Amino acid sequence: MAPTGHSDANPWDKETRQKFDDKDRSEFLDPCQEAAARSIRCLHRNAGDRQMCSDYFQAYRDCKKAWIERRKLEKKGLLS
Repeated sequence: MAPTGHSDANPWDKETRQKFDDKDRSEFLDPCQEAAARSIRCLHRNAGDRQMCSDYFQAYRDCKKAWIERRKLEKKGLLS
């Protein structure tokens, strides 16, 4: 069962960036939180069987990778 959702495709959109820029330094913001929550729900549904949820885990890893790469590019000034 493949995960779906618009937030996985681009976790670092304009709205998320604004939230990140406006938050206090002590606050935590993860644009991939929805993908993480889906992974946890899958584990609960499948009695902790990680193999059944591998698609959800991969979607979370892909989201995190895209977010981190995007942040690196923004820090270098390559993205606005």
